[in-house]
Amino acid sequence: MSAAEEPETDQLSPAQRYASYRATKQHPVLKDFRALHDFPLDDFQVRACEHIEEGSGVLVAAPTGSGKTIVGEFAIHLALASGRKAFYTTPIKALSNQKYNDLVRRYGPEQVGLLTGDNVINGEAPIVVMTTEVLRNMLYAGSRTLIGLGYVVMDEVHYLADRSRGAVWEEVIIHLPESVSLISLSATVSNAEEFGEWLETVRGDTATIVEEKRPVPLYQHVMVGRRLLDLFASSDVDAAAGFVKEGAPVNDELMKVARDDWAASRIKDRRSARGSGARGARQVGNGRRVWIPSRYDVIDRLERENLLPAIVFIFSRIGCDAAVTQCLNAGVRLTTPAERDEIVAYVEESTRHLAKEDLHVLGYHDFLEGLSRGVAAHHAGMLPAFKQCVEELFLRGLCKVVFATETLALGINMPARTVVIEKLSKWNGETHADITPGEYTQLTGRAGRRGLDVEGHGVVMWQPGMNPRELAGLASTRTYPLRSSFRPSYNMAVNLVSQFGRARSRELLEQSFAQFQADKAVVGLARQLRKSEDALEGYREAAQCHLGDFMEYAALRRRISEVEKETSRARRQDRRDEVIASLARLKVGDVIDVPSGKFAGYAVVVDPGYSDEGPRPYVVTLDRQARRLAMIDFQTPVEALTRLRVPRSFNGRNPQMRRDLASALRDRTRDLPPAPVRRRKGAPDADVDPEVAELRRRLKDHPCHACPEREDHSRWAERYFKLERDAATLARRVEQRTNTVARQFDRVCDVLSVLDYLDGESVTDRGRHLMRLYSDMDLLAAECMRHGLWDDLTPSELAAVLSVLVFEARRADDQSSPRIPGGRVRGVVEEMGRLWADLDRLEKENRLDFLRQPDLGFAWMAYRWAEGDELDDVLGATELAAGDFVRWMKQLLDLAGQVADAAGDSPLRGTARDVVKRLRRGVVAYSGLAD
Repeated sequence: MSAAEEPETDQLSPAQRYASYRATKQHPVLKDFRALHDFPLDDFQVRACEHIEEGSGVLVAAPTGSGKTIVGEFAIHLALASGRKAFYTTPIKALSNQKYNDLVRRYGPEQVGLLTGDNVINGEAPIVVMTTEVLRNMLYAGSRTLIGLGYVVMDEVHYLADRSRGAVWEEVIIHLPESVSLISLSATVSNAEEFGEWLETVRGDTATIVEEKRPVPLYQHVMVGRRLLDLFASSDVDAAAGFVKEGAPVNDELMKVARDDWAASRIKDRRSARGSGARGARQVGNGRRVWIPSRYDVIDRLERENLLPAIVFIFSRIGCDAAVTQCLNAGVRLTTPAERDEIVAYVEESTRHLAKEDLHVLGYHDFLEGLSRGVAAHHAGMLPAFKQCVEELFLRGLCKVVFATETLALGINMPARTVVIEKLSKWNGETHADITPGEYTQLTGRAGRRGLDVEGHGVVMWQPGMNPRELAGLASTRTYPLRSSFRPSYNMAVNLVSQFGRARSRELLEQSFAQFQADKAVVGLARQLRKSEDALEGYREAAQCHLGDFMEYAALRRRISEVEKETSRARRQDRRDEVIASLARLKVGDVIDVPSGKFAGYAVVVDPGYSDEGPRPYVVTLDRQARRLAMIDFQTPVEALTRLRVPRSFNGRNPQMRRDLASALRDRTRDLPPAPVRRRKGAPDADVDPEVAELRRRLKDHPCHACPEREDHSRWAERYFKLERDAATLARRVEQRTNTVARQFDRVCDVLSVLDYLDGESVTDRGRHLMRLYSDMDLLAAECMRHGLWDDLTPSELAAVLSVLVFEARRADDQSSPRIPGGRVRGVVEEMGRLWADLDRLEKENRLDFLRQPDLGFAWMAYRWAEGDELDDVLGATELAAGDFVRWMKQLLDLAGQVADAAGDSPLRGTARDVVKRLRRGVVAYSGLAD
């Protein structure tokens, strides 16, 4: 509550006055902090801030836009008030830049610093904003910047579920000094209590605060043609209030649309065989089928309903750019002349650093035209400066519609009145998959601007075949748990062993959230295992015999059964091999006697049907059937009884041809003698296996064989053996989940020991180079340095070969015959490929899978850019987007800096530093940080 909104003291009851006095006394810093805001704090924010002031860590799990960052800002306020440092970490550089600007506006540039891969500003300030990787690297390096650190705010901490980068969050949480209070801010997850329990285990006193209610109600709709229908039935009280609960009923009108659409599709399917319209024409009306509006129509409808500003999620970069073009071609103009002038002035000021000759290749003029009319795209392929313009102008309310990929939902502060989702499936890197309830909530969570909108709106575009009930399930499900993606890497291993030794490092890794979740899953299995072990003891007692050890007798019986089954299985396999061999000898025209199955009897082979899955002959039978037979039809081997000519033009679908061939088959087989009855191998009179004979003798000689209650004891013994099998399976499952992270750490250390990066409990000199390499391809980079592959390269050549360690084509088909600089680059890249193959074999031997194959797709661009070529020339030879070019260049800069640090006093250090100087120019040099 702000000072302006606090009730006068004389209006309070004595009890309220006392409670207010106690709160002020107990939390004086919070009282000062609340006075800085012109709005009252929510209850969850107050509770979290109180815990922080009392010295606890906190985990706050709350919906997007609910004001979680207020809690982080209070930790910063408390740090300044107590004379300590505070770090604010974010998952992405753009969010770090945004947070840095926010904090500078509040506390001034002297008090706030920024540390990302691109920027180092005032790094020793009392408040420092940074990416999580930077803090991880500082912890491993023992940076002096950590001295005096009191609070660390980890924004978007649910990022630890990210497959490629999530481990960094757990590394930081585990390795932060105990004296540091950790404030973790997360999106809503269904296992927040479990995550909080783990934080308390590794960090000490931690309060878990979960807020599930959105600050602004969210109404869910489906746009069907020109109509905007509610997703949920108006009879549902919670949905009508904008706070839907799981299992809420679906709007009946929407269900009727789905039924009509399904019926119309059936009619269309039946009619489609007859003439169709012009090829490629878009059918906008077909009986009762739903008309699909264009993107312009969608924006027009939203504007008329006063539902702008809006974010339209299109899970495709090309789709986002095409949507802006479609709106411009349709004459969309959502801004006033005054707004247009303000937009143009801001964009020109924000992009003044860009060279005029680069503007055309960057698509600047189309970008400015779209923004001036109030529409823009936002995706990873855009130049960071352009994305920053879109973000700022959208926040100011000048940009009205943003067509975005899902990357916008990851932390960037861009709330809207309405969120539109075009399709409910997206490309996940491998296939098109439906979005999850968690992803749906993350996307629609941006709808409803706190303090600006009374309500937010989520709109899903109707698609043919859509099931409204499935959509309602997506919109109302509250089960999206946080799952750890932690696994120890090579760089992590050498850094840990260097600081703590191998044994202590192993213990630290067992504190990871991944192991915590695995151990919790083991608890139930272990309980089942204990019950099974108790029951086994009871079964053993029930099977006791007064004549001798009945379990020993039962084991003999069991062994006899097992040997007989093994022998029978071996005989069946032998017989199957004989059958396959006999079928493989068949030729076209062979007449055979099919021994069993539906088509048993004489048949002529039309096609022997050889394949990797086994022979499947295509035959014609006496009753004029043409069929491809399977192994099940041949219980015994077959042989050709005679031959018959099969016409070359024979077609099994032609009834007359089948009739003629079947008639010829009947004539040829009329005088054949009946097939001899084959005695199947393995029949009862076959020789008894010597092992079985010996076991039966021992069984008869056993004292328990004469027991009158033998069969009763046997039943208890059989139960014992069955339960023992089940218990062994449970024990294996427990073993597989226990110490999983530590076992993987052991395998990583084994690889490092083989390569001489580790020597027992210590890191070798070679391993100290690896400690400075944080790339995903850390070990391959270290091996290249060890073998001196990069020692004689020029800066441009080094840039090219380093690029193969950072670049990854978005799709496999993007990798076709990449262009590579000539000279030494080609030879070094080939040698790096051989090194990778050796490491890949070593990883497979140790059941690891960290290092991907080097990707050559960026080598030519890295080389030409380092050589000083113009942006137009570099991008003109490729289909890579400008934003992707800058992003890969920044990652290449990071790696070159790491190589320089790891190279020691060798000449490679100077070459790597030259690479950094040559690459950091033009659009790559611009930090994207607002002035």
